[in-house]
Amino acid sequence: MAKKTIADINVTGKRVFMRVDFNVPMEDGKITDDRRIQAALESIRSVISRGGRLILASHLGRPEGTGYEAEFTLKPCADRLSQLIGKPVGFPGDTVGDKVNAAVAAMKDGDVILLENVRFYKAEKKGDAGHAAKMAQLADVYCNDAFGTCHRPDASMVAVPRAMANKPKVCGFLVEREIRYLSEALEAPARPFAVVLGGAKVSDKLPAIAHLLPKADHILIGGAMAYTFLKARGIGTGNSRVEADRVEDARRILEQGGRGSCRIHLPSDHLVAREFSEHAPAQTVKGEIPEGLMGLDIGPATRESFAQTLLGARTIVWNGPMGVFEWTNFAPGTKRIGEAIAEATTRGAISIVGGGDTAAAAEQLGFAPAMSHVSTGGGASLEMLEGKAFESVELLDSA
Repeated sequence: MAKKTIADINVTGKRVFMRVDFNVPMEDGKITDDRRIQAALESIRSVISRGGRLILASHLGRPEGTGYEAEFTLKPCADRLSQLIGKPVGFPGDTVGDKVNAAVAAMKDGDVILLENVRFYKAEKKGDAGHAAKMAQLADVYCNDAFGTCHRPDASMVAVPRAMANKPKVCGFLVEREIRYLSEALEAPARPFAVVLGGAKVSDKLPAIAHLLPKADHILIGGAMAYTFLKARGIGTGNSRVEADRVEDARRILEQGGRGSCRIHLPSDHLVAREFSEHAPAQTVKGEIPEGLMGLDIGPATRESFAQTLLGARTIVWNGPMGVFEWTNFAPGTKRIGEAIAEATTRGAISIVGGGDTAAAAEQLGFAPAMSHVSTGGGASLEMLEGKAFESVELLDSA
């Protein structure tokens, strides 16, 4: 699945259309977290330092698609990027049309422009070929560095590279790393291979479990989704969150695990509370959870059992927190798992952290720098763990 990267292309004097993910959190028109912009800097600098003419495109939020909406303009991203790279970033104020064409025509080697939010046009979400052709004619090279959107068939992700059939189509360094870790590393993982799955919904993770069950040596299940599996084993879960319509699916997975070589680990004890509240006192229960109590984190015995399994692993994938990690009383499970994975990584294991809540937990609890790879895409990383192929990646030139 290896793809050519922007480093493989002589970009001097070339116009490079780079799809990035600048879908950053905003408050009162100001960026509150610029990590997604920072994540694209390596690819951006590679182009402009070698004399390429860089045309950046991104979406932001979920506008109606009927034109400009001040709430979703990318102008703050252009301003922040200008600060980060120490040079002006042009902002023509549209995605296609005369203003964009004029801005591109005026570019000199090393210049950068950022197009306006591609989702201001309904044609973006529709993957419209005619609209994509207008973007495609702007450039000589296509570069995909927007992993968080790789699972979407949007125009700028699929129809634009398709329209550039006879031109180079490559990935940026961010997407290259995501492919290398989330796909290639899992094709032949160093063993033992352990998968940690958490979060709220079994339904969100069922395809990933089905794909990873024949590949993994251990699957460790925590978070609220664990209670559906415990219910499937006939263990009382009290007032814990259970997806009743997924109990049979969970039972089927447990049966498959019992027949194969992969061991499925479930919590043996829990941190529980009487109400779903940040300040609810936590208490530990072993085995069944009594009525009137709900599980909000894995318990101390489970934490250590899971940790010991992870410390012996050579490849680890982590997708989903073990409890309500945002609340101090119910963060110990996620924290201990993060500690164990970080320690295993220092011993030589490859550790891959899914995006979304898992990446947020790793950042908040301070483990992200110790991991081999922290994915930038929540939905995209989960779909890749499910074994899905992305057309946006398949369209790129093979290495």
